[in-house]
Amino acid sequence: MTSSQNTLSKASFSTMPLYLSAPDAVALVRRKGLKNCIAGIAANIQADFFRWTDFDKSARVANHSKDGVIELMPISDDMAYSFKYVNGHPKNTAIGLPTVMAFGVLADVATGAPTLVSELTLTTALRTAATSALAAKTLARPGSRVMALIGNGAQSEFQAIAFQHLMGIDTLRLFDIDPQATAKLLANLSGSRLRLKVCTSIAEAVKGADIVTTITADKACATILTADMLAPGMHINAVGGDCPGKTELAAEVLHAAKVFVEFTPQTRIEGDIQQMPAEFVVTELWEVLNGTRSGRESDAQITVFDSVGFALEDFSALRFMHDAALALGMGERLALIPQMVDPKNLFGTLLEGISHPAT
Repeated sequence: MTSSQNTLSKASFSTMPLYLSAPDAVALVRRKGLKNCIAGIAANIQADFFRWTDFDKSARVANHSKDGVIELMPISDDMAYSFKYVNGHPKNTAIGLPTVMAFGVLADVATGAPTLVSELTLTTALRTAATSALAAKTLARPGSRVMALIGNGAQSEFQAIAFQHLMGIDTLRLFDIDPQATAKLLANLSGSRLRLKVCTSIAEAVKGADIVTTITADKACATILTADMLAPGMHINAVGGDCPGKTELAAEVLHAAKVFVEFTPQTRIEGDIQQMPAEFVVTELWEVLNGTRSGRESDAQITVFDSVGFALEDFSALRFMHDAALALGMGERLALIPQMVDPKNLFGTLLEGISHPAT
């Protein structure tokens, strides 16, 4: 460890971690601009994926119930550690809660001291969109301009903006079984300059699309996309299948395509490839980004990014939000760790300020 790193570790330990609340995150994105935040997070993800082997990685720890899932997603390199707490409860909207709620922590590896405590509900939407667009830039045909967006819920606008500004998508073909979800998306994207076409079926939506993004919420083994809907050269951004027993693509779609994933041990449990045999061949995205393996091999090839969300993407997003908050002077310091005059005397914190009668 260099002296500067050692000094940083001591400074991190002696100060309170930065706290970025949900209102702070909203204000930060407004000040920097949504497209700039997505682009910045995508750049961090690309940089961190490029040094994939530097990270201590594991599949997330999930606790499932009949109504949803609660997960912890840890990862670290030799300098920083992060984790995300996140849930997925599709029925939540009926009682006024989001389907996904999340928060996360960045910490200094040298001391274990937390440096950032942050909301991650909004930030997860940003990093999911950033990851999708980064994968599509890497795997889709150059010049792709039309995307079908199947599922118009909470993450759909973020996907649309990411693909517009990072990929050059100018036309969206929309479908959702809930017309109110599509109406919400239309209203939110009314000033985006995207051409928006509401479709009456999935088959209609994907017809003529260069890219198909599936981002449905139901916790079910569904077949949102079937092989008869495929066209040569199509890129499929499969986002919604992200836990055991939850899929969006028919097995025949996977057989017809070259499939890319984030972290294979996790995706085989949670992704659309959970329905495939163990020997089914996939390529990890980081291998394409650093040139170890090939991506798309022809304009006619069908590619699938079976995205489930991986902890490294949250690490990248937390880094971005931390740096942006510091640069903008946002957030507040959180008294999360006892500040002790004597770090060996925790009990003494209970006695501070208490006068003792003379004996």
